Amino acid sequence: MPTTLTSTTLTAVDRCDRCGAAAKVRAVLPAGGELLFCQHHANEHMDRLRELEAVIDTDSAPAL
Repeated sequence: MPTTLTSTTLTAVDRCDRCGAAAKVRAVLPAGGELLFCQHHANEHMDRLRELEAVIDTDSAPAL
C-alpha cells in the first residue's frame, strides 16, 4: 500500500506528465523516478500506482 509524503510541496511550475496541467499529485516509484499528475490523471492511474507500491504525495497543492 502506498504511503503519503508531506515534506515536499509542489509549486506552480510543476506540471502533469500526461497533459501539462498543474500537478496536484507526486508519485515516487520504488525503482526510482517520479511522476507528476493533475488530479484527473492521478485518479485515472491510481490503481496502477498502488500496484507498483509507489509513494504517493496527495497533500501538495501548487503554490501560486
